[in-house]
Amino acid sequence: MTLKPCTVAAVQMVSGAEVPANLETAERLTRQAAAQGAELVVLPEFFAIFGHHDRDKLGVAEPHGLGPQSPIQNRLSGLAAELGITLVAGTLPIRSPDPDRVFNTVLVYDPKGKEIARYNKLHLFAFDNGQERYDEARSLVGGKGPVACNTVAGRTALSVCYDLRFPEFFRSLSSPIPVDLIVLPAAFTYTTGQAHWEILLRARAIENQCWLVASAQGGRHANGRATWGHSMVINPWGEILACCEQGEGLAMAKVDPDLTQKVRLNLPALRHRQSALQPPSSQEGEPRP
Repeated sequence: MTLKPCTVAAVQMVSGAEVPANLETAERLTRQAAAQGAELVVLPEFFAIFGHHDRDKLGVAEPHGLGPQSPIQNRLSGLAAELGITLVAGTLPIRSPDPDRVFNTVLVYDPKGKEIARYNKLHLFAFDNGQERYDEARSLVGGKGPVACNTVAGRTALSVCYDLRFPEFFRSLSSPIPVDLIVLPAAFTYTTGQAHWEILLRARAIENQCWLVASAQGGRHANGRATWGHSMVINPWGEILACCEQGEGLAMAKVDPDLTQKVRLNLPALRHRQSALQPPSSQEGEPRP
């Protein structure tokens, strides 16, 4: 498939505890992005609910798939079809076999509103610096593996927030076929985001020689938590083409497949990668008899 340039948009939100209000904001910003030419729009992690307590998401969790018990998914599918865009809805609370925990799920809808991919967040965040404490495993069930799908921007890797810290996760998605785009819905804490967000995003784009769209929560939430924001579009050379620092807004840029090919031709690191590397032998460095 020959790829053409396309415009992508990262939606940044400061979601609260009320699902209807969050959905209105997500829809308004998605419509704004589409009106400005976006063909692929990415919503942030927990866009539908950012509750006062971790377990609040259990009360609004939906079964996977469209239907009478899935009002959020129905609305997203309809919005993608109405606007004729690819909509990366990340993330939704989807019911799991454990009644006390849910999947943190990315769903991708094509321009006809059909779901074309589902990814359950694999890596569950935990952090404790003595002042801030987080443990997602208390309310979330981790996924089973990485997922990629074909979109208007090419082979697209799906990821969520904490996945960003695991380069092997993205390498697995780039082998044997490189990805053209990484999408990363996120809700990075202000503390970790200020220290690591930009450098990790740029590193993932550079090492995989692909485009990256990071859609974040960014501001002070009703539950008192502060998220870092700085939603971005980054090109395969690691350059930041658009950034929404704090508050609601959009980060938009045009994805150019010709630039992807140029970077990979000029610096063929993906072809030079040694996939058969083995751990060093215990005898390494010892003199031969």
